[in-house]
Amino acid sequence: MTARVLVITDSLEENPALFEAVRARAEQGPCSFRYVVTNPARAEFHVLHADRHDAVVKAQPRLDAIVERLSHHVACPVTGEISIRHDPFEAAEEEHLQRPVDEVIVAIRDSPIAHRLHHDLPQRLSHMGLPVTVSS
Repeated sequence: MTARVLVITDSLEENPALFEAVRARAEQGPCSFRYVVTNPARAEFHVLHADRHDAVVKAQPRLDAIVERLSHHVACPVTGEISIRHDPFEAAEEEHLQRPVDEVIVAIRDSPIAHRLHHDLPQRLSHMGLPVTVSS
């Protein structure tokens, strides 16, 4: 069976630690990866606000480049998407509801705001019954 692994991050920068976590998971056995980045637009915009959708369109080429490099880094299928959601838990939950996954790798930037808002993200995700790996 091929494990479906969700990678949730809030950065469109290439992250060597995250690439290493993905590579390590790929070495454990057959899997595919869905790389999801939270929405880069300002958080105060409503989910239906045009700026959120514009941010998705503008960020997609950058994500496509990351996915391509990651695909060459591991011998597993990798796809990517920019979420309309800002909150990583909401983005992961929505993704899991639309396309169920078996595992999650979390790579959220460490900042005071992210820490206050998402410090329990791995625990919240584990309540969905999924194994969670945290990457820096």
